[in-house]
Amino acid sequence: MDRTRLLAALSAAALAISGLVATAGFATAADTELARNGGFEAGLDGWSCTAGSGAAVNSPVHGGSSALKATPAGSDNAKCSQTVTVKPNSDYTLSGWVQGSYVYLGASGTGTTDVSTWTASAPSWQKLSTTFRTGASTTSVTIYTHGWYGTPAYAADDLSLLGPGGDPVQTPAAPNGLTAGSPGSTSVPLSWSPVSGATGYNVYRAGTKVLSVTGTSATVTGLAPSTSYSFQVTATNSAGESPKSAAVTATTTSGGNPGTGLPAHALVGYLHASFANGSGYTRMADVPDSWDVINLAFGEPTSVTSGDIRFSLCPASECPNVESAADFKAAIKAKQAAGKKVLISIGGANGQVQLSTTAARDTFVSSVSKIIDEYGLDGLDIDFEGHSLSLNTGDTDFRSPTSPVIVNLISAIKTLKAKYGSGFVLTMAPETFFVQLGYQYYGSGPWGGQDPRAGAYLPVIHALRDDLTLLHVQDYNSGSIMGLDNQYHSMGGADFHIAMTDMLLTGFPVAGDQSKFFSALRPEQVAIGLPASTQAGNGHTTPAEVNKALDCLTKKTGTTCGSYQTHGSWPALRGLMTWSINWDRFNQWEFSKTFDAYNWS
Repeated sequence: MDRTRLLAALSAAALAISGLVATAGFATAADTELARNGGFEAGLDGWSCTAGSGAAVNSPVHGGSSALKATPAGSDNAKCSQTVTVKPNSDYTLSGWVQGSYVYLGASGTGTTDVSTWTASAPSWQKLSTTFRTGASTTSVTIYTHGWYGTPAYAADDLSLLGPGGDPVQTPAAPNGLTAGSPGSTSVPLSWSPVSGATGYNVYRAGTKVLSVTGTSATVTGLAPSTSYSFQVTATNSAGESPKSAAVTATTTSGGNPGTGLPAHALVGYLHASFANGSGYTRMADVPDSWDVINLAFGEPTSVTSGDIRFSLCPASECPNVESAADFKAAIKAKQAAGKKVLISIGGANGQVQLSTTAARDTFVSSVSKIIDEYGLDGLDIDFEGHSLSLNTGDTDFRSPTSPVIVNLISAIKTLKAKYGSGFVLTMAPETFFVQLGYQYYGSGPWGGQDPRAGAYLPVIHALRDDLTLLHVQDYNSGSIMGLDNQYHSMGGADFHIAMTDMLLTGFPVAGDQSKFFSALRPEQVAIGLPASTQAGNGHTTPAEVNKALDCLTKKTGTTCGSYQTHGSWPALRGLMTWSINWDRFNQWEFSKTFDAYNWS
């Protein structure tokens, strides 16, 4: 949203809200203070702030010794809220003191008309106040304060809700109907019946809490293949947590450990097989043994929406040294006999693929199968870039996507996996825009106006995490991306690779929403994507910086990680990916030699 539209929207809101403020004065002498810790003297006790955006500070304060300071970031508006017990058909006055730009105070769940009031600018403490009446069956409301997207931190203090107190909230009953769905090799989906009065649920595995959700379903990830697990669920609200439900057991399938057949640490490279560029053409037989996975670039569609993928060797007019199709296929077999994997990579910068219909999905499956069968390939690499993947307006949860291009791609890949079996190698090479940017933004956002491609790979990765052999995000041709330290990181040095890889191996709340958490991938599923030379792409990283990133992420003794603190160490990190084998040859094989020389122990 541009500034003109924002100010117009806020001005309209101000006109609507002014009537609410003018009617303030509902509270009577019999009313009581219902807001818990409204002065933040006990820190954030009683309050919940999105994406860890809030903290109690001792300056600035309006009264007492503490106040709230909350900082919007990306698509998170730094909302801090509290649920309060109220009486039906009753009048309430909400007020508080704020400081900052575009600061809001409001109440939701009133059962009548939810209310809010705001200030565009409060360089010093300013009081906000509004009133509301509860509905006939309303027993609780949520009061909140928040800032605005992209604005600096705001402060709030002495928040108050005056009115008749409701009946005490009762601890909810234990959930019933806990059921395990069809397990994957590393995940188990769970569902249960809703509990009256519950505002959230905790999921336990073998007695240890592993998830907190607001709905009545969850998927537990990060499990081991062929292993039996026991799960229980509790219900929660402001009064506390229920007893645990009856336990349900589920056993993961044996199809896990993607990457079977790969060495513990692998080198992945793209081979320009269908075109030439400044790096020159490299014959399959001339690819050094350093490369464990060779992605043939590229299979491309006959049109953006056809789903009809075609692949052919570079024409001799463009690549004078191209081998014959027979020699190419023979060289693939020789690589496979030496333990290498050869995949067809679909997409690339020029190969836009939008599976917007089921017909395109089915054509994709049949045409990709034809390429795999003709060349005897080991699997598929998804390198969708540009506008291939985007999220429709209203598609806000990566765990249950609704956009056809996303749903159909997931379905197509699952079909290919089922056709070729457990040995099918599946890799993906998204740009940071489609993955790590999802920490801040997802799709068009809660208010619209964001790029609908932001984070659009996340539902694909999540749905296929049990089938995924390798994810190697392109840590190049990227803008600055916010890491889990809420600082921006820029490509070209060890810091960028450390921060971006830590996000994949730690997991993160999507668009700052803790209830929508993208779970960590296993380290053997992750490789770091880099350009092989300065000519191959923006963000080239020197061998010394590559080694520094690997040292940090696998935590060599005595290693420092610079200013970024990782959330763990992962000696099983699979390795590196590069664009491209051809550019590495052009650069005297510097990239592959660096990988070969690296000491992983």
